[in-house]
Amino acid sequence: MLLFSCPNCGPRNETEFHYGGQAHVAYPDQPGELSDREWAEYLFYRQNTKGLFAERWVHSTGCRKWFNMIRDTVSYDIQAVYRMGEQPPEGLTAPPAAQAKSQPLAPAEANPTNTSEGV
Repeated sequence: MLLFSCPNCGPRNETEFHYGGQAHVAYPDQPGELSDREWAEYLFYRQNTKGLFAERWVHSTGCRKWFNMIRDTVSYDIQAVYRMGEQPPEGLTAPPAAQAKSQPLAPAEANPTNTSEGV
């Protein structure tokens, strides 16, 4: 069992929380101008970091507020917890996703499961 430290309620059992994905993912500036491919990249493609990673969590059975956590994905060691809208504490190496360059999707012909041709 892990203890998560909610910034509003204090330490609580991990079962009171739900994972919300990668933290600091910026919403597109012009969402109406995105292609389907760009929407797919925004919605589904995230970093899969081994080591320190900034995550969003919600205290679903407590205060029901969202917060950010920097957690080591290898050891599960929690490095920092901070409120939404705040920047990660200085010195932690988990870069915000907004600063990371997104990798382009692989061409459709490189995907052997693509069955859209001839449909």
